[in-house]
Amino acid sequence: MSTRPIRFFHRGQIVEVDDAAPTRSVLDWLREDAHCTGTKEGCNEGDCGACTVVVGELDAGGQLQLATTNACIQFLPTLDGKALFTVEDLKSPEGALHPVQQAMVECHGSQCGFCTPGFVMSMWSLYQHHQGRPAGAPRPTRRELADELSGNLCRCTGYRPILDAGERMFELPAVPFEAAPVVEALQSLRPPMSFGYGRGAGFHAPRTLDELAALRERLPQARLLAGSTDIGLWVNKQFRDVGTLIYVGAVEELRRIEPREDGGLWIGAAASLEDAWQALAQRHPALTETWLRFASPPIRRAGTMGGNVANGSPIGDSAPVLMALDAQIELRRGERVRTMDLTEFYVDYMKNRLEAGEFVQALRLPALPATRQVRAYKISKRFDCDISALLLAASIELDGDTVRSVRLAYGGMAAIVKRATTAEAALVGRPWTEAAAATAAQALEQDFKPLTDMRASAAYRMQVAQNLLQRFWLETRHDAPLPIAQTSVFAIA
Repeated sequence: MSTRPIRFFHRGQIVEVDDAAPTRSVLDWLREDAHCTGTKEGCNEGDCGACTVVVGELDAGGQLQLATTNACIQFLPTLDGKALFTVEDLKSPEGALHPVQQAMVECHGSQCGFCTPGFVMSMWSLYQHHQGRPAGAPRPTRRELADELSGNLCRCTGYRPILDAGERMFELPAVPFEAAPVVEALQSLRPPMSFGYGRGAGFHAPRTLDELAALRERLPQARLLAGSTDIGLWVNKQFRDVGTLIYVGAVEELRRIEPREDGGLWIGAAASLEDAWQALAQRHPALTETWLRFASPPIRRAGTMGGNVANGSPIGDSAPVLMALDAQIELRRGERVRTMDLTEFYVDYMKNRLEAGEFVQALRLPALPATRQVRAYKISKRFDCDISALLLAASIELDGDTVRSVRLAYGGMAAIVKRATTAEAALVGRPWTEAAAATAAQALEQDFKPLTDMRASAAYRMQVAQNLLQRFWLETRHDAPLPIAQTSVFAIA
């Protein structure tokens, strides 16, 4: 693997960096080295969105794709071969404001101004996506604007004027984005081989799955890096030395999401959370709310579902949903590939069955019967962009009014994400009635002994876990099931 400087497109030219630490954040480089101080540091952990920037890269067809990300938790070497856009790029050479900026001025969307550059970049990304749609395509709704801005926090405006600006920016004279120079630059930057950066404990970015497998087997103690949405905090908040990094984001094979011949779905471990959740929601529309409430758009576009599962947090939202869908996890070490049910993967708190030199290659979902109903309910202190206190993912298949099969997977109720097997056993083969749901709710006390922490007390967790079973019954009962619009605050907002 050749070692060379980091190369990326920024402010109209190709930039080379060869003297930064592998864990130097994009934000620190922008502010301290490039002197682009429009991008702000707020929480420094990917929550507030003050540091939001837009990263561009070429897809398999050579088209430029733009995505917001949090500069504070992205390591600089992950920009190699990509384009970086910040608020400094928006103003025209003649000094005119971009419609996004002008709309913020006209609608009084900025007060103290600290969060404004992050909001502007999220809005600019949405603006460009809309500009790329066919003529006459409907503008984003106010709800869609709010979803896009869910990772940008503002303590001054109350958001209304910012949403007003999001609508206003499409009414102003359009400003086209000149993508051709960016595409040309990125084509010249496409690395012909794997990329290495730094001396000693450095940064490795293999480009093929076989290269990754060989490198991982040779460096079993190295840290795998995907979206940096967790590891970035280890560096910023815990000041940990993460050692040698193996970046999986350049392995195109792992970024794919592919339908299987048997009707199932294969999700590569490096597929973004956004793409993976979208694929799940297309198959099971009832998962849409959980998708949109999982972190924020910048986090979902950087982070990966494979990383979320491999991390093994007991409050990770992906694992319970995947368990409810009977997912398997695909593990690779060298040439060997093995699969296991995801329910068997977790051993104890933050411990799993990965062997030395092994990595998560993919998640495999089987084709489910058309009669299988799927739901997921997230409980958190904030509605948007918050960590779950608990989450129930459930699926059920009925034969008439009798439960043929059921999956009840909970996050936040134990040291690991796990299924409520006692509660499930109380339901299988029995009529799906309110009394049966109440019996299963009581059985949860045998499945879980939740803890008390800053997010919820043990008693609250158990009460809510039981209440969610009641909601699940109301939505899936054989006679007169309630539509989600009548049980979800999100759906009726």
